[in-house]
Amino acid sequence: MDADKVFTNRQAQWSALTSALAAHLAHVTVASFDVEDLEAPRTNVLVFHGVGGIGKTTLSRRIESALTSGEHRPAQWSEPAFSEQVLPLRIDLARSAGMDFERVVLAIRIALTRLGHPLPAFDLALRHYWEQKHPGEPLEEYLRRRGFAADVGKALPQQLQSALADVAGALLLPGTVGSVVGEVTRALVRALREHRRTVRALAGCARLADLLEAEPDLDTLSYYPHLLAWELARLPVSTRMVPVILLDTFEDIGDRVHRDFERLLQRLIWLMPNAFFVITSRNRLQWADEALQGQLDFTGPASWPTLVTPDGPSARATSGARQVLLGDFTPEDCHDHLVRRLSRDGQPLIDAAIRQVITSRSHGLPLFLDLAVLRFLEIRRVREPQPADFDVAFPALIARTVRDLTPDERHVLRSVALLDSFDITLATRAAGMTHESAALRLIERPFVLEHPSGTPLWPYYLHTVISDTIRTADDQTDDRWSLRDWQQAAMRAFEAIGERWRTGSSRDRLLLVGCLRQGLRLARDFNLAPGWLADAAWSYISDSVWEPLAPPTGPEPTATTLRTPADALVETLSVLARRQYEHREHSVTRLAAVVETGLLPAELHEMALYYRAKAERDLGRVATSRQIMQPIADGGGRLAPAARRHLAHLARCAGDFPTALAIARIVGWPGRRHRIEGDVLWVQGDMPRAAAAYEVHRAEAEHFGYVGERAIAQAHRAWALAFTDPGVADDELDLARRLLTGHDERATTLTAQIAVLVRVAGTRDTDIENHAQWLRTQIHSVGIRAAQTSFELALGFHHAVCGNPGQVEDVLARLRVLTLGGDYAYYIDLVSFMAGLPLASGRPAPPLWLDGETSTRARWRSLVTARREWHGIT
Repeated sequence: MDADKVFTNRQAQWSALTSALAAHLAHVTVASFDVEDLEAPRTNVLVFHGVGGIGKTTLSRRIESALTSGEHRPAQWSEPAFSEQVLPLRIDLARSAGMDFERVVLAIRIALTRLGHPLPAFDLALRHYWEQKHPGEPLEEYLRRRGFAADVGKALPQQLQSALADVAGALLLPGTVGSVVGEVTRALVRALREHRRTVRALAGCARLADLLEAEPDLDTLSYYPHLLAWELARLPVSTRMVPVILLDTFEDIGDRVHRDFERLLQRLIWLMPNAFFVITSRNRLQWADEALQGQLDFTGPASWPTLVTPDGPSARATSGARQVLLGDFTPEDCHDHLVRRLSRDGQPLIDAAIRQVITSRSHGLPLFLDLAVLRFLEIRRVREPQPADFDVAFPALIARTVRDLTPDERHVLRSVALLDSFDITLATRAAGMTHESAALRLIERPFVLEHPSGTPLWPYYLHTVISDTIRTADDQTDDRWSLRDWQQAAMRAFEAIGERWRTGSSRDRLLLVGCLRQGLRLARDFNLAPGWLADAAWSYISDSVWEPLAPPTGPEPTATTLRTPADALVETLSVLARRQYEHREHSVTRLAAVVETGLLPAELHEMALYYRAKAERDLGRVATSRQIMQPIADGGGRLAPAARRHLAHLARCAGDFPTALAIARIVGWPGRRHRIEGDVLWVQGDMPRAAAAYEVHRAEAEHFGYVGERAIAQAHRAWALAFTDPGVADDELDLARRLLTGHDERATTLTAQIAVLVRVAGTRDTDIENHAQWLRTQIHSVGIRAAQTSFELALGFHHAVCGNPGQVEDVLARLRVLTLGGDYAYYIDLVSFMAGLPLASGRPAPPLWLDGETSTRARWRSLVTARREWHGIT
C-alpha cells in the first residue's frame, strides 16, 4: 500500500459517499420503509474522520459543491446517478462558528425552503416554539442578524406564516384568532384529538398532537425533526428530495464525557431516517458502542449496524463500513497496514508483538510505518526480528523532515522539538533569533499542527513522532546539534517561558499551568536551576485548583532517584495534582521521599512538609500531622497562616471547638477565618450561621480572585443548607457544581456529592442506596477520613429521618471503627443526637460544645423533626 495516497486521493472517499447514498436512496423508496418507525436500525450516517489539518473540511465543502452542481465536481469524481434527487446542506459545528442546536434545526428548515411550500406539521410546531422561546423577536430579524441571506431570511418566515394561515383556515378560525399561534396550536390539538375531518391531512402524523402539547423547550425542539421527516415523506414522489446534511467539525460539539449537544444531534439524525448525514470529525463515532448506554439515546450495534468498528485487520475496507479514515492512521489502521504490507500465504510476516511496538512508536504516521517495514526486512536477512529492535527512532525521519528546510528553519525546528507547544514568539526566543521569519515559514509545514481554536496557550505543536525523533534519534545531518547546543536551547526556552509568566496576569491560571508544564519538563530533563519555577509553584498552590501539570517521570521516584532540585520540585507538584485521584497514603509516601532528599530550597521544602502534614491528617493520623505542622505555623513563613488554619482544623477534629474558633478570629482572610467558623458552627447544628459564614468566605474569595476557594466555600454552604431546606439546597448545589467545573478538587467534590445525599434524606427510593454505595467507593479510593465520617453522618441523618433504628446502629458501629483514635469521635454524638439516642457510657472525653451538649442535641434533633414533617412522616 502506498501511504502517500491516503493523503491525496479523495476519489475513494467520493466513491464511498456515492455508494452509501445510493444504498440510502434505495432503502427509503421501498414500500416497506416507514418514517414513523422509531425502532428500526439506522443506516443514514457516513463518517469521515482523521487528524486535524488533513482536509476534512475541504472534503466536506467539496462534497457539498459536487452534489449541488455537476460543474463543481472534480474531474476524477464520477457523476452520480441521483444528482437531481438530493438537496445538500453543510453545517459547520466549529466552536468559532457559534453553532448551537437551535441554529442547526433552523439551518435544515431554511435549506428546505427550496422546496417552495410550507411543511405544516413542522412549521406550526416551530412557530409555536419560537413564540414561546423568543417572545417579541421576529424570526426574520433573528435570521438577518445571524447573517443569512435576505431572500432566505424572508422565505422561512413567509412559509411558517403560510402554514399557520392554512391550518387556521382549515379550522375555520376567525382572523384575529387565526393569527395567534398559541390559539391555532390549541385548536389543532383539540381537532386532532377529536379526529375531525377538517385536519385529516395532518392526522396521519401520530405524534403531532403530543409534540404540540409538550412544553416548547430545547429538549422538545430536538423531537421536532420527526415532524420534518414526516412532511418530507408525504411529498409527491415526483418532487420528493432527500436532504444530504453534512455536519463538519463534529468533534467541537463536546468531548467523550460531556455529550449534551451530541445527544441532541444524534436524536435529530435518528428521527430523520429519510435524510442522509455525512459527518466529518477528528474521531470515530462511538454510537455503536454499547458502553455509551445512558449517555446517548440510541447506542449499540443493533441501532447503528454500519458504524460498528470492524474486528479483523482488513474488515474496515469492506463495503458495509461507514466510518472512513482520513489522514494519519489510528492504532487499528496501523495494525491493518502492517498486516497487509508484508504477508506470506495469507499470514502476516510481522508478528503481533512487533506490530504493537511499531504502532505505539509511529503515532499513526504512515512514513514511520514504511521505515519500520524496511527495518524489519533488513534485520530479517540476518536474524529473526524482535520487538526491541523497533523501539527506536529513525534518523531517516530527520533527513526526510529537514531536507527542504533552510538552515534557519532547521534551527527553529530543533528548538521547538524541546517544547510541547509553542507560538511564533516562543519559537523565535528558543532558537535565539532576532527575527521571526524562519518560525513563520516553519509553521506552514505539514508536520507542524495547530490546536483547536481557543484551547491552548501556545497554538502550535510538532507531530509527536517528528518531535520524539528529532530529540532522541542519532542525527547524522551536517548541521546536527551538540549536547551543548541542546542545553543552551533548553535554557533559552526556559527563560522565555519564565518571562512570559512573569509579564502575564497573576490570576491567569491557563498561563500559569501552561508555563509550569513546559518549564518543569525542561528543568528536569536538562538539570536547570528552578529559578522562576519556585514563585510559579507558590502561585499554583494558592487557589486549590489542582490542574494536572507535571510531565511523565518514568518509574515512581524515590529519595535515591531524585537527584536535582528540579527533580524534587517536579515530584512535589506532581503529588499535589495527582492526590486528587490517588489514595492519601500514596501522597504521604511520595512527599516523605521528597523531604528526605533535602534538595528543595527552604521555602519549597516547607511546602512539601505542609502537604505531607495535610495528607497525614486526611488519613486520621492527627498527632503526626500536628507534629509536622506546628513548626510551620510558628515559623512565620508563607504557609504560616495556612498552617494555623490546619491547627484549627485539628482542634475541631479533636472536638475542641472553642480553640478552633479562637484561632479563626486571629488568622483573618489568609487563614480562611470564615471557613473555619463555618466548619465549627455546622457541627453545633447551627446550620443558618454556618451557611452565612461560608457565604462571607465565598464573597471574600470572589473579592480576592480565588476561584478555587470560592468553589470550596460554596460546596460547604450547600452541605450546611442541605440539612435545613432541600429546596434551597438544590440551587446551592447547582451553583457548587458550576463553580467546581474545571477544578480538580476531589475533597470538595466529595463534599458536594455527600450534600446531595443529605438533601434527599428521608426519601424512600432505591436510587439513594445506589448513590450511597457508589459514593462510598469513591470516598474509599482517596482515603480521606473527614469524607468518610461526613458520609456516615449523612447516612445517619437519612436513617434517623426514615425511622430505621437498625441502620442507625450500623452507622454508629462504622463510626466507632473510624474514630478509634479519638478524632472525629463527636460524629457518634451527632448521630445519637439526631436519632434521639443516649450517649454510650465509657466513651472518650466529651467534645467541648460551644453552648453545651443539651442545646447542641436539641438543634440536631430538630433537623430530623423538621425533615420528617417536610416528608409528612409521622
